[in-house]
Amino acid sequence: MMAAAAAAAARRAATGLFPLLLSSQSRAFPRHGESLALPALVRPRRLLSHPAKLFFCSAAASSNGAAPEKARDMHLYNTRSRRREPFRPRAPGGEVGMYVCGVTPYDDSHIGHARAYVAFDVLFRYLRYLDYEVRYVRNFTDIDDKIIARANQLGEDPFSLSKRYSDDFLSDMAHLQCLPPSVEPRVSDHIDQIVTMIKQIIDNGCAYVVSGDVYFSVDNFPEYGKLSGRKLDDNRAGERVAVDERKKNPADFALWKAAKDGEPWWDSPWGPGRPGWHIECSAMSAQYLGNSFDIHGGGEDLIFPHHENEIAQSCAACCDSSINYWVHNGFVNVNGQKMSKSLGNFITIRKVIELYHPLALRMFLLGTHYRSPINYTVEQLNVASDRLYYTYQTLRDCEESTQQDQSSSGGSLPFTTTHCIEKLHEDFETSMSDDLHTSVALAAISEPLKVMNDLLHTRKGKKQEKRLESLAALEEKVRMVLSVLGLMPSSYHEALQQLREKALRRAGVTEEQVVQKIEERTAARKAKQFGRSDEIRDELAALGVALMDGPDGTAWRPSVPASEQPVAAKSST
Repeated sequence: MMAAAAAAAARRAATGLFPLLLSSQSRAFPRHGESLALPALVRPRRLLSHPAKLFFCSAAASSNGAAPEKARDMHLYNTRSRRREPFRPRAPGGEVGMYVCGVTPYDDSHIGHARAYVAFDVLFRYLRYLDYEVRYVRNFTDIDDKIIARANQLGEDPFSLSKRYSDDFLSDMAHLQCLPPSVEPRVSDHIDQIVTMIKQIIDNGCAYVVSGDVYFSVDNFPEYGKLSGRKLDDNRAGERVAVDERKKNPADFALWKAAKDGEPWWDSPWGPGRPGWHIECSAMSAQYLGNSFDIHGGGEDLIFPHHENEIAQSCAACCDSSINYWVHNGFVNVNGQKMSKSLGNFITIRKVIELYHPLALRMFLLGTHYRSPINYTVEQLNVASDRLYYTYQTLRDCEESTQQDQSSSGGSLPFTTTHCIEKLHEDFETSMSDDLHTSVALAAISEPLKVMNDLLHTRKGKKQEKRLESLAALEEKVRMVLSVLGLMPSSYHEALQQLREKALRRAGVTEEQVVQKIEERTAARKAKQFGRSDEIRDELAALGVALMDGPDGTAWRPSVPASEQPVAAKSST
C-alpha cells in the first residue's frame, strides 16, 4: 500500500496542481500611489528557487520589528488578543508570511469556501498594494478521513479523487479572481516533515504512543486554550472530541494514526500510518514560512480545535514558535440558517455561477465585513449582480467616450473632479486599513460613478470644462479600487455581455424572445395601446429584464426582478 501511495504521489508531482492564471491579470495591479494611466502586466509574484527549510527561530527573531514606512498604518483584528492591532511585519523590509488553511478536496467547493478565500485574497492584494512583498501559502489536505470515505463510496483511488476536486477548486478560485498563492503544498508530499515534527513533540514530552497511534498530551501544554478561550473542562468527551479510552485526557488529539485495512499509509517510527488532521498545517507552515511568521488565517470554525491544536503542536515542537496575527472570517448562513448538507441548504460555488457572474458572487461576499456572519439569499445576490452591471456599464461608457477623443487641453482638472478623486482615495485607504472594511470601500465608489454618469449623460455634465479628462481620471481611480478588491474584469464589454447572458438564463428566456417583446411593445405604443405596452414592460421587469427607452429606440438591461425591488432599495440605503 505504501508503494501505491508513493506512486500516486509521484503521479501528482508529475502533473502538478498549477494555479489557473486569470485573464483579468492582464490589467495593471496597482500599488499605493501607482498610476494606472497605461495598462501593464500584473507584477509576477516572487518565488523562491528552492523550498524554505525548516528552521527554529530565536526569541529575538520572533519579536515584532518596526514596519517600513507605508501609506498609512493598517490594523487587523487578532483573534488571539481579541482586539484590533496595528500591522507590524516580523521582518521589516522583508517578506510578509501568510498561511491560510486550505480545503479538504472530497467534494465541490461551497460558498463558505468562497467567503474565506475571497477574504484572504483581498488581504493578500491589499498588502501588496501597500508595497509589502507577501509569501502566501495555502495548502491542500489531500489525505483525510473524509477523502477516504468518499473514495470508498465512489470506488475511486483517494489520491485520484482529491486531485480531481483540487483541480475543480482551483478552477472555482480562478473564476472568483482569487490570485494564486505563492505556494500550494499538499499533505501527501510532506510526510517526512510531519514525521520529523511529531518526533520533536514526543522528545519534548508533549506526546505519547499507543498501539501505533500518537496523541498530543494537552495536560503537558499549559497554554492550551489561549486562542479559543476554552478550558479543558469544556472539552467533554463525545461532543467536540472523540471518545477513546486509550487517551490520557479526552481532549488529547491524534498526531499520527495507525494504518487500517484499505487505507493509504506511510512508514514511521511508530509503525505504518498517516498524519492526523492538525499536524499537517504546523509542519507545512514551518516548512515554507519558518516556525514564526506574520499571519495565519482561516474560517471561524477552525479556531477550535484546529488552530488551537496547531499552536500547541508548533510550540511543543519549537519553543520559539509564534504567529503574530490570527485572522478568521465569519460564517455563511443561507436564508438565515447555518449552511449544512443535513439541512439541504448546501450551496456550491459551481451552482451559483451557473446563473450568476462569478464576480457578482465576489461583490456580494465583499458587501459584508469579513469577520461578520453573512446571510446568503438569492435576493441579495441579485442586488450585487445589478450593482456590478451598473458599475461596468458606467466604466465602459466612460472608456468609449475618452477613446473617441484622446486629445488633452492641458492644465489642471476641475476642483469637483479632484475633490471626488481625493475623497475616494481617502475613503478607500481608510476603510481597507481599518481591518479590511470592504463594504465601505465598495460604497466609496458610488459617488464617483454618479459623477461619471452626470458627465456622460446630462446636459450640464456634457458642458463641463475638461469633461473627458475628468472622466479618464475618475475611471482610472475607480479601476484602482476594483483591482485591489479583485473586481476588475479583463474587459468591461465582455463582463457586461456575460452578465446579460446570466440574467437571461435566470429569467428562462432568450435574447431573441426579449427582442420580440420589445418589438411587440413598440407596435403597441405606435397603436396607442399603452395598457398593453405597460403589461409587456411589467412582464419583463418581473423576470429581471428592464427596458430603457431612448432616442435610438428601446434597449434592455438586467435588473433586480420587480418583486425584489423593495429588497434592493433597502440594500442601497
